[in-house]
Amino acid sequence: MNAPSDAHSPRSLREVRDEAVRTLTAAGVPDPEVDADLLMGHVLELSRGGVHARLVVGGEMATADVAALAALVERRARREPLQHLTGRAAFRSLDLAVGPGVFVPRPETELLAQLAIDALRAAAEPEPIALDLGAGSGAISLAMATEVPHARVWAVENSPAAFPWTRRNVEEVGAPNLELVFGDLAEALPELDGRAAVVASNPPYIPAGAIPRDPEVRLHDPEHALYGGQDGLDVVRVLSRRAFALLHPGGALMIEHGESQSAEIAALLSGDGWHAIAHHRDLTGRDRVTTARR
Repeated sequence: MNAPSDAHSPRSLREVRDEAVRTLTAAGVPDPEVDADLLMGHVLELSRGGVHARLVVGGEMATADVAALAALVERRARREPLQHLTGRAAFRSLDLAVGPGVFVPRPETELLAQLAIDALRAAAEPEPIALDLGAGSGAISLAMATEVPHARVWAVENSPAAFPWTRRNVEEVGAPNLELVFGDLAEALPELDGRAAVVASNPPYIPAGAIPRDPEVRLHDPEHALYGGQDGLDVVRVLSRRAFALLHPGGALMIEHGESQSAEIAALLSGDGWHAIAHHRDLTGRDRVTTARR
C-alpha cells in the first residue's frame, strides 16, 4: 500500500480502504476487511461504524493519514497482531491496553469470564471472593470486578513483561473491588485459603511440540503464556492443587484449555478431589472451558 506522490492531495476513503483490503488479502490476513476498517479507524480516531459512515458519504483521507495507515497495513501484512498496532483489545465491555509481552485476550475467553461471573452472582455471600490466576492483561479479573461489583477480586500475574500491562489496565478501569498481586499462582495469597468462591484461569496449555499455525500467535504472543510443558498441562496441575486450597467447599474452578484436553483435565481434577466436573463449548462447538466444584 503506497501513499500518494502529491503531498497535498487527499484521497478517496473508499480507494484507500480498497487498497488496504487488497494488501491484507494478498498477505493471507484472516479478516482483511475488518482489519482494514479497524486500522483506518485507529488512524482517524473513529469506530468501525464511523469509518463506514464516512465511506457512505464519500469521505476523503488526508495524505498524512494515508501514510500513517500505509505503514500500519504493511506491518499487519507481515502478520504483526492487529491489537499490537492499535494498542487495544476488546473484551466483553472492556477496552484493554495490550502490546508485546502480554497475551492478547481472545473472544473465546469470554466464555470463561461468563461462567466465572455467573458463579460469582450465584454465590450466597455478601462479598464473594474471586481470583484470576495468571491474569495477563487482566481481562478476566476486570470482567469479574466490573460486572459483579459486590465481589472482591484478586488478579495474580508473575511475568515481569506482562505485569505492567495488567497494572495499566487495572489503573485505567479503576475497579475499586480489585487488587493486583505480582506473584506465582502456585503459592498465591495463602491468606485467602479456604475463603474463595471462584478461581478462574486461562493458563498456558499448548503442548511444547504443538507450535501454533498462526504467525500472530507463534511469533508475537509470549511463550510463557502459551506453552504448558510436554502435554500442555504442567500449569493446570499446579492450578488444580492451588485452587483446591483457595476455594471454600462448594467453590467453583474454571479453566480454559485446548479442545482435545477435556478428558485429561477431567481425570486430573478427579484425582485431586474435585467433583461436578463439566466441559463447556465455545461458539465454534469446541470444548474450551472445564469447570469443577470443591
